[in-house]
Amino acid sequence: MPKPRTFHLVSLGCPKNLVDSEGIAGLLRRSGLVTAASAEDADLLIVNTCGFIEPAREESRAVLRELAGAKRADQVLIAAGCYSQRAPRALARAVPGIDGVIGTRNWAHILTLLERLEGPRPEALRGQEPLFHELEPSLARAVRTESSASNLPRVAIQGASAYLKLADGCHRSCAFCAIPLIKGTAVSRPPAAIIGDATWLVGQGVQEIVLVAQDTTSYGKDLGMRHGLANLLEQLVGAVPLAPWIRVMYAYPGPELESLAETMARYGQILPYVDIPLQHAHPDVLRRMRRPADVDDTRRAIEGLRRAMPEIAIRTTFLVGYPGETEAESEALLNFVGAMQFDRVGVFAYSHEEGTPAAGVPDDIPPEVKEERCERLMALQQPISLAKNEALIGQTLDVLVEGQAEGLSIGRSYRDAPEIDGLVLVQAELPVGEIAPVRITAALEYDLIGEPPHP
Repeated sequence: MPKPRTFHLVSLGCPKNLVDSEGIAGLLRRSGLVTAASAEDADLLIVNTCGFIEPAREESRAVLRELAGAKRADQVLIAAGCYSQRAPRALARAVPGIDGVIGTRNWAHILTLLERLEGPRPEALRGQEPLFHELEPSLARAVRTESSASNLPRVAIQGASAYLKLADGCHRSCAFCAIPLIKGTAVSRPPAAIIGDATWLVGQGVQEIVLVAQDTTSYGKDLGMRHGLANLLEQLVGAVPLAPWIRVMYAYPGPELESLAETMARYGQILPYVDIPLQHAHPDVLRRMRRPADVDDTRRAIEGLRRAMPEIAIRTTFLVGYPGETEAESEALLNFVGAMQFDRVGVFAYSHEEGTPAAGVPDDIPPEVKEERCERLMALQQPISLAKNEALIGQTLDVLVEGQAEGLSIGRSYRDAPEIDGLVLVQAELPVGEIAPVRITAALEYDLIGEPPHP
């Protein structure tokens, strides 16, 4: 097999996966490979898969099948990431033509896998099964390998924004979630490494640093820290005073929110925005989910965030149709959402995930009922979101401009996280990659419309 000179990488799934993809690409470039203009022009094809839920796995299989179906004899196809970690041999059986498989816990060994693929293989195995690279390494060892062997920033730059990974894995035991099966327990990166990455990002002209992990509020617990995220934010603000925006994603409901709120409120760089996936609002469902079940505590935590930062935008997600969810429990969730008036809400229907505790009980809510409950919740939230946006008419917001189209500028305010929230449509051409003041003139359910302030 000839040594690859060019590569084409497809990244699927969440921002955390995107950070890993950038790490893989960085290692390949350091070894002398260059990015190909297209899959057809590449010697090496890599798909960084998502294996979280079945629709994500289906997308991963579809992308791999497309590449495998068009693959030339001199091209190499590698499946990487979460799906490869969770079910490597099942994935290989589902997609003939994969040459190598490497999981999310050992992507930093991608060059070693390439060396093995370039070396001699028994004739009986050629074209029959891929090479599987270290399927069961510990996440702790993987994170150390990423830090020491690759010495690469754990970031993914997307225009003027960048994701910065604080940790990998999760120590929670939510009954429905496969992340601990795929990633292992939580392993935090050292503060010095994170601060180094943030400093590098500012040097690249990044305007917004988005902090990500499976659970950012658990950052540092495995390192013996108390209030690890709040303390890290303090250090970041001091280390990168020229970073205009720092955004916190994927917080977990619990006592850490109090120290987080106090720290966020003290610094203008830290955006008054937080994403707290609550999953449900009935205590019995939350207990079955193995989530914090004191709904009054959750209410107090959210009220505390709003007291500390009256302008805060709070995003959350809910899981409907969980096994055993009664109509009364569904109504309790609706009542909670109506009372709490969240700025952003995402809704997902429950699906069984093999290997999780919830998979051992019957999936007893019919698909049509799950869909109806999703629709009811979103129908409730839409006028709330519209009212929140309409309250901003006449105000001037800072907007990070991300593009232009037909005389309009497209960007986001502090209220909008990349890729998942709304946009601000500005009736003028503003410099892309800069933060500009915009006066809000109209509101839609999810987006805002504005113009530059009058002189």
